[in-house]
Amino acid sequence: QVQLVESGGGLVQTGGSLRLSCAASGSRFSIDRMGWYRQAPGKQRELVASITKDGSTNYAYSVKGRFTISRDNAKNTVYLQMNSLEPDDTAAYYCNVNGLRTTDWSRRDYWGQGTQVTVSA
Repeated sequence: QVQLVESGGGLVQTGGSLRLSCAASGSRFSIDRMGWYRQAPGKQRELVASITKDGSTNYAYSVKGRFTISRDNAKNTVYLQMNSLEPDDTAAYYCNVNGLRTTDWSRRDYWGQGTQVTVSA
């Protein structure tokens, strides 16, 4: 089992910045990909950014050049630096961890509880 603890959401004005963090803890699990998703009211959850263990990144087109994802493998923590925030970035942001459960080598996904990001116009 993996537990994810998210932090860093809040209210910010247009053009402002926020940094989200997600720390993963647990045993018998090998983390591969870590990422952030978001879900705005009435919309589907969408990928914001992801990062593999070796540092390869993937971003949604809407956040490229504004958001940066990074991770600290020693701390099993993933970060999302969000700059030049816009009202359309308002959503609940969810941390996602994908990896292998070492007891049976099955691939698993775990989700955080979400942290709210609100960008005022």
